[in-house]
Amino acid sequence: QLLPVIPLVRFNNVDEAIDFAVQCEHNFRHTASIHSRNIAKLSKMAQLMNCSLFIKNGPCYSGLGFGGAGYTSFTIATPTGEGLTRARTFTRERRCVLVGYFRII
Repeated sequence: QLLPVIPLVRFNNVDEAIDFAVQCEHNFRHTASIHSRNIAKLSKMAQLMNCSLFIKNGPCYSGLGFGGAGYTSFTIATPTGEGLTRARTFTRERRCVLVGYFRII
């Protein structure tokens, strides 16, 4: 949901709501959240959604490090499966070796 509006839909039970959430996510595996005290339902949704970020009982932005676990990140490398990104994700370590005499001219 990229808008400042969150759709609310009423369901008969939590299993129906989880099934609908899985359908709506379209297997993008980006972000999902759930609010519940039932550990079995939290676990069920986590397994079915299989997202890079799965937030339980908190706002989705806590999955990016704001008030949650981990470091702050503004992007998720979902297609590569790397999860949260940081500067090291987009850089390449290089090695430069010089053996013997160094002469430019």
